Amino acid sequence: MKKLFKTGNPYIWLTAGTLTISLLMICGLIALILINGFGIFWPHKLVRFTLRDGAVVLGEIAKKESIPHKKDAYRTKLKVGNRDVFGMDFRWIDDADIVSHELPHDALAFERREWGNMYGSLKGWKQGDDIKPVSPAEMTAMLKESWGLFKKIRSVEKKEIGNINYRMEKNRLELKRLSTLPPTTGIQKKIATVNARMDVLKKAYREKEDILTGLHQKAREKEVVALLADGSEKTIPVFQIVRLYAPNTMGSFAKIGFYVAKFWEFVSDEPREANTEGGIFPAIFGTVMMVLIMSIAVVPLGVLTAVYLREYASDSSIARLVRISVSNLAGVPSIVFGIFGLGFFIYFLGGGIDKLFFSEALPTPTFGTGGILWASLTLALLTVPVVVVATEEGLSSVPMSIREGAYALGATKFETLWKVVLPQAVPGILTGAILAIARAAGEVAPLMITGVVKLAPSLPLDQHFPFIHLERKFMHLGFHIYDVGFQSPNVEAAIPMVYATTLVLLFTVLVLNLTAIVVRTKLKKWYSTASL
Repeated sequence: MKKLFKTGNPYIWLTAGTLTISLLMICGLIALILINGFGIFWPHKLVRFTLRDGAVVLGEIAKKESIPHKKDAYRTKLKVGNRDVFGMDFRWIDDADIVSHELPHDALAFERREWGNMYGSLKGWKQGDDIKPVSPAEMTAMLKESWGLFKKIRSVEKKEIGNINYRMEKNRLELKRLSTLPPTTGIQKKIATVNARMDVLKKAYREKEDILTGLHQKAREKEVVALLADGSEKTIPVFQIVRLYAPNTMGSFAKIGFYVAKFWEFVSDEPREANTEGGIFPAIFGTVMMVLIMSIAVVPLGVLTAVYLREYASDSSIARLVRISVSNLAGVPSIVFGIFGLGFFIYFLGGGIDKLFFSEALPTPTFGTGGILWASLTLALLTVPVVVVATEEGLSSVPMSIREGAYALGATKFETLWKVVLPQAVPGILTGAILAIARAAGEVAPLMITGVVKLAPSLPLDQHFPFIHLERKFMHLGFHIYDVGFQSPNVEAAIPMVYATTLVLLFTVLVLNLTAIVVRTKLKKWYSTASL
């Protein structure tokens, strides 16, 4: 046994076994996320159960499990939907209570804008007090018309009325500013001009409001009647139906098309139903934009700090203390950085900016409240130690002989640093940037204090000057996962959305990291070729 340990083979087996276990755990986690994340978009069969007490239920089978403390007894978790009727999305049914089950061909899934899915069959469309049969072609035409109406309503609300509100707010602030100036003749004329513009905008707003009221009234005109599993009827406005499909009669190609459409909606649309349905595009956009702003801020700050410590600062006790402090910052809890960002960036810098440049908007803050700029700068401070350490390692990897050769050719210290050392250290610098991106993209605690919100009414990027609005609040994939998984009013129904959003977050971080790796490789080749 002693000879065996002296050879070192057991230690090799131990390290290899530990690596294998770690890889299996990572692969298992990714597999769990992939299976549960990708599976939510597939159209599941609708099963109709007839129970022992005569009740009839219809829905998707979500889970089967054994009943605790009962031998050879099982129960089924059925997603019955119809939350506005039953008050719940899921129901547990003991298998012993099931008399029969079937897959009805007329069973339909009504995906609605509110109250989640409804399961039943289509009885017809309502015309006055009568219910008339409706063909699939007619239903498709009505859904297409309602979708066009929905897009028109959103266009009027967001673009037309939104633009009017934006201009009215600008004029209101201009009036407030002019009212603080001495009442000269020129100021009075400017006030009259602004008031005239406000009158025009108010008239335009009332016109758009009337148009919107008419569109909403038109949206309530057409209704269909659904027949539920228990025989009751439910009236649904066609406008509230996102899509209508019959999963029990769909073929493979139809299911694949449905899957692609649902997945595209998920990554390109806005959320609805308290973020438990719809898409997550605002969260994707906010995450990517925040990481880009953070990278722009942290890379110069971290590189300059590392260059000074490595190339200019002597090996004094102060320099060693700074290095120790930078290394210790990497171990500070992220929530502490969030508190610092709240106090320094938001209250101090943001409040100062409001007093200097946006005084007419006070007491409503512009920059003196959470926003994507302050959240990005907070994460930049959080990840600075990573960039500093990686850059120092990159600088130290450049041989001293290269520096000495540059000095021998007459180059100054700055020229040597700028044209010789830094290009050679670019891979190390970008390695630090990659590590910073990977950490910042998944941080949530600091963002909850510095600007992330459950639902952002508008993106930080729009058509209004200066086009990029760094003061606005934003959505983030990490916070979206926390909100949907732990703060949702219907957590059980939101679990699939948690897995899908987690999958998108992992993919987003992967894309950002791969982009940085490709840039690092290209720069490394370019500098290597340029130095020949």
